[in-house]
Amino acid sequence: MYFAKGLEICHEAYEESLAAAEINLKQMLEEKIVALPIVHAEIDFLRPLFCGDRLSISLNCDRLSNNKFAVNYRISTVDNLEQVSIKAQTRHVCIHPQRRIRIDLPSSILQWLQLYNL
Repeated sequence: MYFAKGLEICHEAYEESLAAAEINLKQMLEEKIVALPIVHAEIDFLRPLFCGDRLSISLNCDRLSNNKFAVNYRISTVDNLEQVSIKAQTRHVCIHPQRRIRIDLPSSILQWLQLYNL
């Protein structure tokens, strides 16, 4: 798997976790009150993945400060959940999208972080 595809899969899992917590990312961006850009990403490939592998993605979150958080990902194949194939992390910062300054994380994101702080 190409590294960018691995990060794409992680980002899709991140967006799905927000949707599962009833956070409408599209609406958040359209309202232009808050943005959560990724400021750092890393990915480690521990085992090969192949075309056609069915994947299981788990994520957990860490609040790093009043305006930063990290999302940690683990990707395994459905056939072998015990062996992690990919570990990744993205770090996000909360900003006001028009003023481009850091702001505190909104309550909806704080609640989401609690849901995924395993």
